[in-house]
Amino acid sequence: MNNIVITSSGNELTSQFDKRFGRAEWFCVLDGKTKESRFIKNEFIDSNHGAGTKVAELMIELKVDKIISGDFGPKAKELLEKVNIQMVILQDSTTIKEIVDRIVV
Repeated sequence: MNNIVITSSGNELTSQFDKRFGRAEWFCVLDGKTKESRFIKNEFIDSNHGAGTKVAELMIELKVDKIISGDFGPKAKELLEKVNIQMVILQDSTTIKEIVDRIVV
């Protein structure tokens, strides 16, 4: 397991899961090797258009293997599929910690 990103409404493990991909406030980056997490602010949240594509490009730069979010726009989905980044759609209203606890065994 390598890097996993979870879309988040805040920059703490107690923050709520954000079901938006391109417009999520924060991204929790979970290192699959060390199990440590860090948060990155979404600088594209207020983009007039193309936020999903810009965030998808950021995920490629971060060398992410899997993204957990509630939805992916068509352009972002197409780009992520092209580079084999797995997209997991989750509809739970939960915290980042609860999702991390399910992933990290």
